[in-house]
Amino acid sequence: MTARIYLLVTSPRLPAGLLTAAAWDVVRENPVFAAAETEQAHALRKSGVPVTILVGDPETLIAELAGHEAVVWLAGPAGDESFARSLGLRLAREPGLAELELMYGSWDPPGARLLDAVAVMDRLLSPGGDPWKRAQTHETLAPYLLEESYEAFDAIESGDTDALREELGDVLLQIVLHARLAEELPEDEAWTVDDVAAGLVDKMVRRNPHVFAGVEVADLDEITRNWDDIKKAEKTRDSALDGIALSQPALSLAAKILSRTHRAGLAVPLPDGSDLGSRLLRMVAEEPDAEQALRRAALEYAKAVRAAE
Repeated sequence: MTARIYLLVTSPRLPAGLLTAAAWDVVRENPVFAAAETEQAHALRKSGVPVTILVGDPETLIAELAGHEAVVWLAGPAGDESFARSLGLRLAREPGLAELELMYGSWDPPGARLLDAVAVMDRLLSPGGDPWKRAQTHETLAPYLLEESYEAFDAIESGDTDALREELGDVLLQIVLHARLAEELPEDEAWTVDDVAAGLVDKMVRRNPHVFAGVEVADLDEITRNWDDIKKAEKTRDSALDGIALSQPALSLAAKILSRTHRAGLAVPLPDGSDLGSRLLRMVAEEPDAEQALRRAALEYAKAVRAAE
């Protein structure tokens, strides 16, 4: 019977010792080796599984096969890719010596790399990190948040999903950076990225009772009405226009004001003046997507300018 070497890979983002049943069977039934002391090795030892530290050399591990049907190599947090490659090449040169089996003892859960993003940002803003980021404030970063959002919007408009993925990463960078800066505020004002996420989760659960609370809805319009009603109850605002972002571009601001007015059932006459602003507001009332319409027209004109050049 051909001997077997299990290359056991685990997620560094899950607690050490959290393994699949199959992985536990393998480590309990066979000798376990590793190149260095790790949290995973410590967790196995605490569970009664001996872990022997070996030099990360294929020949050393192969020698440990003597007298055993199988051995386990506990990969480090980085996966030990170089060692695995060397071991695979060594076994390929001598067929029948041993079979190499990659076994995943645990996997990264969805969203696990967000933890890496938070850890990297913490390193950048901690002493010895990036001086530029450590010097920023919410106010100095505000233009970048807008810029990155516009670049993500451009990627959507272009239909380039790869570009969108990258640009959303830049938006996420801003979010994580703002959250890390907020940790440095006075104790009674400070908050963290977990507070941001917790607020988002609570809001999504509250405002989607048709998903989380068994509320029956007839159509998308009813879902929207429920969302608006719940939002009103949460915010206790005095006006239908409260909460509109006043710093957004003028055409989209006008469209939002007109939309809120309509949804509130208010019949407020539009200005009948002849000045440019009044005329533009009436045009937005006729074309709610005026921001996009002007954007498309401007981009088409830009193409014509480039062609003329």
